[in-house]
Amino acid sequence: MADSAMTATFLAVIGGASLLAVTARRLHPSDRLPSLEGWALADRGLGPVWTWLLLGGTIFTAYTFTAVPGLAYGNGAAAFFAVPYTVIVCPIAFVLLSRLGEVARRHGYITAADFVRGRYGSAPLALVVALTGILATMPYLALQLLGIRAVLTAGGVYPRGAAGDLVMVALFAGLAVATYRHGLRAPTVISALKAVAVFVSLTAVTWLVLERLGGPGAVFDGAAERLGGPALLLSPEQQPSYATLALGSALALLMYPHVLTAAFAADSPRTLRKVAVALPAWTGLLALFGFLGIAALAAGVRAPEGGAETAVPMLVDRLMPGPLAGLVFGAITVGALVPAAVMSIAAATSFVRNVYVEYVHPTATPKRQVRIAKAVSLTAKVGAVAFVFGLRDQDAVNLQLLGGVWILQIFPAVAVGLFTGRLHPRALLAGWGAGMLSGTYLVVREGFSSVGTGPFQIYAGLTALLLNLTVAVIGTAVLERLGVPRGADLTDLPSRLSLGRRPETGANNP
Repeated sequence: MADSAMTATFLAVIGGASLLAVTARRLHPSDRLPSLEGWALADRGLGPVWTWLLLGGTIFTAYTFTAVPGLAYGNGAAAFFAVPYTVIVCPIAFVLLSRLGEVARRHGYITAADFVRGRYGSAPLALVVALTGILATMPYLALQLLGIRAVLTAGGVYPRGAAGDLVMVALFAGLAVATYRHGLRAPTVISALKAVAVFVSLTAVTWLVLERLGGPGAVFDGAAERLGGPALLLSPEQQPSYATLALGSALALLMYPHVLTAAFAADSPRTLRKVAVALPAWTGLLALFGFLGIAALAAGVRAPEGGAETAVPMLVDRLMPGPLAGLVFGAITVGALVPAAVMSIAAATSFVRNVYVEYVHPTATPKRQVRIAKAVSLTAKVGAVAFVFGLRDQDAVNLQLLGGVWILQIFPAVAVGLFTGRLHPRALLAGWGAGMLSGTYLVVREGFSSVGTGPFQIYAGLTALLLNLTVAVIGTAVLERLGVPRGADLTDLPSRLSLGRRPETGANNP
């Protein structure tokens, strides 16, 4: 059971998050009429510091901070693919997010599907982009709850039975109310507490672990003995999966609706470029979490079978004084609240903009759109809670693995579309279908492993993306030869890939 000091510190962190959520309305207050842009994107008014806090707090989720050290605890070196993957993200984000954010601001786009609709003039292509984003986001949202439950259970903070379920419901009820009222402003202000709590607690935990276990050399030597030595180094057979997982995950991450929602809230492309340069500070945190997984091995922590993600919470509970342990558990819990809120907002916004307004109620007023988005956001959180209580944890993990493969299949329409409009929308639809089917087949065939077995251990999402692009390119050539017309391009982006100067914006440009 948790001691009183741990519980008090934990509750203080959660209480601080709740108080900050109440003040969210003060963040860039606006006198504008209610609009989806105001609720979902905080009126696109976030400067560099707030954008860095929100984007970092959204990308680096509580589940990431438990799954990576859990994988390091169980599999050694292979877990650290997440470190180069989050480094690779930064230069890609520097280019993609700033360019996409600029186009979204210029044309009033709120979702990636809005951009696809304007770029290709294709409602069906925009629909599949929106639905793919929603489909990939929902299990990711449920995993935030699983991350909280695993961490708090290991630390003895999560009561057993119905009492524990009530704790989970209470945590998300507070988040739901704050998000319902203030939209993206709520997770933005909470992200400040998340950053402070995570950076402070992780630095303290790492220092204490090194002191207790005798330094980094002793930690790695002790872990190597328990893993059998070679597991702390990549074998030649593991290198293709390591590299393709890092690359594929980096490309997929920037396609998730919650990441794009956080990016679209920035006040300028320059802000996004600054943030992309500063994001590696969050990657350093992730590397330290992975190191703690190795430290748990060296310390002799025995995680339950199938529960490797609890290794670090068990290490914290064993080695840390109560107040510090409570700070760590509170930080990880708040770490789940930020991305969970942004994910629910992003899913709701995609539904309203690209399904409800496009196909159900084209004349919906801005006020009605906000009302529907709030309801859908609330429903998404309730659904995530029901999902966690009703299904096995592994079901959520399996669906999230599929979600990563699925979201990568919108990369050609969104990311490639930023630089060239040559690909035909019908060919992109065919490529998307081929990628979705092949990616799903590969993951399911391997028993819900995203990396294949045999001589070529390659990330299934990247394999599916290559097929996707191949079908899109060949399909475009065929459709152009047949003279099949394409939709009107409403953006002012070049129709062909160009490394030259882009056209200036002005009164004559849409």
